[in-house]
Amino acid sequence: MRCITVLGPSHSGKSELVKQLANLDGKPARSESAGHLSLTRFGFMGEEWCAIDMAGGPEFARMAGAPLLASDAAVLCVSADPEEAVLAAPWLRAIEESGVPCMIFINRMDAPKGRVRDIVGALQAYTNHAIVLRQIPIREGGQIVGAIDLISERAWRYREGQPSTLVSMPKAEAEREHEARAELLEHMSDFDDALLEELIEDHEPATGALFAIAKRETQDSVLIPTFLGAASHMNGVMRLMKALRHEAPQVAALKARLGEGTALAVGFHAQNRKHLGKCVFLRALDDGVAAGGQLGGDNLGGLVELGGKGQADRLAAGEVAVTVKSDQLDAGKLFSAAAAHAAPAWAAGCPPALTRIVMPANERDEVRLSAALARLAEADPMLSVGQDAATGHAAIRLQGPMHQRQTLAALSDDFGIEVTIDAPAPRYCETISAQIDEHYRHRKQSGGAGQFADVALTVGPVTRGEGFRFGEVVKGGAVPRNYIPSVEEGAREALDKGPLGFPVIDVAVTLTDGKSHAVDSSDFAFRTAGRMGVREALQKAGPVLLQPIERVDIHVPSVYSGAMVSLVSSMKGQVLGFDADPGFRGWDIFRALIPASATEDLVMALGSSTQGTAWHEATFDHYEEIYGKEAEKISKEHAAA
Repeated sequence: MRCITVLGPSHSGKSELVKQLANLDGKPARSESAGHLSLTRFGFMGEEWCAIDMAGGPEFARMAGAPLLASDAAVLCVSADPEEAVLAAPWLRAIEESGVPCMIFINRMDAPKGRVRDIVGALQAYTNHAIVLRQIPIREGGQIVGAIDLISERAWRYREGQPSTLVSMPKAEAEREHEARAELLEHMSDFDDALLEELIEDHEPATGALFAIAKRETQDSVLIPTFLGAASHMNGVMRLMKALRHEAPQVAALKARLGEGTALAVGFHAQNRKHLGKCVFLRALDDGVAAGGQLGGDNLGGLVELGGKGQADRLAAGEVAVTVKSDQLDAGKLFSAAAAHAAPAWAAGCPPALTRIVMPANERDEVRLSAALARLAEADPMLSVGQDAATGHAAIRLQGPMHQRQTLAALSDDFGIEVTIDAPAPRYCETISAQIDEHYRHRKQSGGAGQFADVALTVGPVTRGEGFRFGEVVKGGAVPRNYIPSVEEGAREALDKGPLGFPVIDVAVTLTDGKSHAVDSSDFAFRTAGRMGVREALQKAGPVLLQPIERVDIHVPSVYSGAMVSLVSSMKGQVLGFDADPGFRGWDIFRALIPASATEDLVMALGSSTQGTAWHEATFDHYEEIYGKEAEKISKEHAAA
């Protein structure tokens, strides 16, 4: 069995293309839907195939590494509109990073919105690999009625809902075909010295040799062949499938590309299902995967064929199945008999950018929610689960709103847990702007031994980022040495919540003098004195609100880089500059500093201003002062909350 992933932007016609590919043999196909993936098993000319259809939402492009992990080849389905080429940029990036051989299918050529050359040129801006046309359209009366194959130089006329029929080469297209073929051969000769020599000597290469060269160069991922058609009319579908049959590599090439010689299988997707638990979608890389046998360091529970048609005892190399009762297996891993191995880094996709605090609608589900989130994270490598430091509630990190809907639906449907979600509040802090000398005496008498501690403190600001510093310059034993650590402990407790209601940072406290009582002094008394003394000093030392500032690296197609300047400025951010991404053609890395309170807006703004193609990484950089009405508003909202 060979496996392909069909991917591309939303509304490019991927699902229709998969449906038509599966119907070419005229036999029923078996399909299975699993979240954002749909898998279809079908036959073609005596061979078994599995097509993975990936949802086209822009955030799913950042998760494309997982299905490509199990694919012999990828088919990128794109619109027949040059203006929409940028929507394919994230998919081209994922394919290029994975090294998976790729073919492009320009769909909906029944209603093109631009010249084919312009479409290819627009796509070429986003990949380092040469995109080459393997067909050119035949036009009659302004309509595309067929295509000419540039290697065999044969013309095919489309027939509605049927495979194309062979026709004579139209005279009107001869000159254009000759020009396009020369361009194709020139690209192919860049990677084949024998072909280059033939072209230099003006010899006509043999058709069979050209197909062999095309196959090798496609499998080596040095060229991306491009085909034309309209899947809804079945135009060009047979030609694409034949190209896949002849040029897509076998599973042995996938195993070599993944670089794990002992691997027997790869887990490329997982899903929690009622009554079954975690189900991992598995592709065998070699013979030896069998129900009850060793895989990933433990026994393999069971294998279910795609579409739930029955149990499978074992998998031949290349076959795909769903595993059950095999908790040792996870998505995004390679498996030998004895252990699980990390997949290549490119399979992990982009880091999640959207954070949500998750709370159960019913408090009784608190424990169940933690367990459910842990199981979802096991099944979904793109989901990370943690805890919000401010509230103590569970926090999840996701790729975007569509990924969020998918996760919440799984909690409801598979685990029966209804939840409420909220965006986390920024971690505001406060500091002080002046140095204060403070004297505090703690005295309490309530029968028996009393409490007494007297401290003199100097409280002042320190350099931003230095944190808390405690010192003492007590002379003459005014404060016994054994009580000084208690004063420090009390000072630290006072910094947990400052006058503005937030944790206090970047403060130095120095114990300068004090008094003690032989009977009534204690560690507790001096800790209380230290805490209360520092609290009173903070009130007088000019408290200042601090907001966290994050450094963001925005990965954005170059055509949108200019728009990032106004976007960052609208969020009260600071532009640091941008550079061309050294690894990916047509992409920039745009660097900026923005307030943490704006990161939620950044996720949404990037989606709207770049049509969902851009994504960002954020790390804490520093704290920055906020003054005036903005600071007052934040303090009041925090107090109310």
